[in-house]
Amino acid sequence: MFCSKCGTKLDDTAKFCGGCGTPTGVSAAPVPPVPPAPVAAAPVPPAPVAAPVPPAPVAAPVPPAPVAAAPVPPAPVAAAPVPPAPAQPVYQAPSGGKAPALRYEIFGANLPAVSVKLNQGESMYTQSGGMVWMDNGINMETNMKGGLMKGLGRMISGDSLFIATYTSMMPDQEITFASSFPGSITHIELNGNSIIAQKTSFLCAQQGITLSVHLNRSLGSGLFGGEGFVLQKMTGVGHLFLEIDGSLVERVLRPGEKIKVDTGNVAAFEESVQYQAEMVKGFKNILFGGEGLFLTTLTGPGKVWLQTMTLPTFAKQLMPYLPKPSN
Repeated sequence: MFCSKCGTKLDDTAKFCGGCGTPTGVSAAPVPPVPPAPVAAAPVPPAPVAAPVPPAPVAAPVPPAPVAAAPVPPAPVAAAPVPPAPAQPVYQAPSGGKAPALRYEIFGANLPAVSVKLNQGESMYTQSGGMVWMDNGINMETNMKGGLMKGLGRMISGDSLFIATYTSMMPDQEITFASSFPGSITHIELNGNSIIAQKTSFLCAQQGITLSVHLNRSLGSGLFGGEGFVLQKMTGVGHLFLEIDGSLVERVLRPGEKIKVDTGNVAAFEESVQYQAEMVKGFKNILFGGEGLFLTTLTGPGKVWLQTMTLPTFAKQLMPYLPKPSN
């Protein structure tokens, strides 16, 4: 039998329900158990579908910062046109021909000499004693070159009466001429023009150069110019070499341009240059300036050769140190 209350299956002889304690009553007809209604399982809700994650927004590219434009410089203000300066006349030495090429080398610093390479038939001449060595293929001939009068003129200008001429009898022969005093040797090329130089300045020259005496006709420059009335003159076409006392400076003077030089420091100048003596201005300048009463004035056009030392000045500096004769 089954409990009428809870439906528990009981023995047919049970008086009470063992499940709920309800008296069964033996006489009562057994109540068939009512099967429990099946409990419907709650439907399991489907797992929520995850919403699709939207893709991360792509950052928009940051445009580069605009480059500041370079400041535009203001347009230059057109300057007023400057009128061209009047062209200075350029001095050119007169040309009466072209000197032949000459191979030479000046060496020796303050004790200089010049070495000349002669082709067969070429000649160089110098005053007596000017040559220091030469190759065996050079022939030497000594004469008065131009006759007695020109020889005497050279003597007056400080050179020797006789001139030694050296002629190469073979190709590529060398001859060397040395300066007689510490200083410089300068090379001058003449093309028909003339050079006026101080006494004893001539060293050597090609056969196309004529050496003669030049008389200074200006009384002032002859007495006070430092070079005296007698100078040397070289003219013709060819190459010549001069001895310079001390160091050498070359200047080219434009027409009308002047330069003032201490007396004696003019080594040579072209014949177109005016050579004059000018008195120093100012009483104190004369007494304490140390330049004496006069300066030499050179006026262009033409080229001038200046020297930093003179033989008289050098000798004057040595005199206090020379031994004096004892009484």
